[in-house]
Amino acid sequence: KSVTQLDLANTKKALIIPAFETLRYRLSFPKSKAELLSMLDMGTLFTFRYHVWTKGHAPTNFAKWRTATTPYRVEWEADFEPYVVVRKDCPEYDRRFVGFGWNKVAHIMELDAQEYEFTVLPNAYMIHMPHAPSFDITKFRSNKQYRICLKTLKEEFQQDMSRHYGFAALKYLTAENNS
Repeated sequence: KSVTQLDLANTKKALIIPAFETLRYRLSFPKSKAELLSMLDMGTLFTFRYHVWTKGHAPTNFAKWRTATTPYRVEWEADFEPYVVVRKDCPEYDRRFVGFGWNKVAHIMELDAQEYEFTVLPNAYMIHMPHAPSFDITKFRSNKQYRICLKTLKEEFQQDMSRHYGFAALKYLTAENNS
C-alpha cells in the first residue's frame, strides 16, 4: 500500500523499513506492530545493532516510530544505513564496497546527494535473526590491512562525491570527520 500511496514510482523516495533484531535463534515473528512493541518492551527484541552500531539506524527515530500512524520524514546523518525500498532506477550500490563495510552507508549517501526523501513506514518492520559471523566481517575484525583498504575506498568514494556533487557534498566530508 505504501508504495502506491507514497507514489514511489514517480517520486524520489526511499521508504525506510525499521529494523530490529533478536539474540534468540528461534522467534515467533510478531504479527502486528503492537506485538512487536510488546516484545521490545520485554527485551525479546532490540532496535537493530543497538548494542554495537547505534549510528547506523538512529536517524530512523525509533521513539517516534513507536507511536507513528502515518509515514514521516527523516534526514540523512553520518553512517546512516537503513534498509530501504526504492525505485529500480535508483543509484546502484557502489561496487567498491564488496564484502563487509560501507556498502549501505555509501548507497544511502548517494541517495541523499540525489535528493531522495527518506520516509519511515509506521507499520512496516523487519527482524534480523542471529547467525554465525560472515567471512568478510571476520576479516574486517582480524585483518588490519582489510580495514586500511576500506578506509582508502571510503576516502576515494567521498572524493568522487565531491567531484560529482560539488558544494552539496561537503556535508558528507564534514560528517565523516566528526564521527
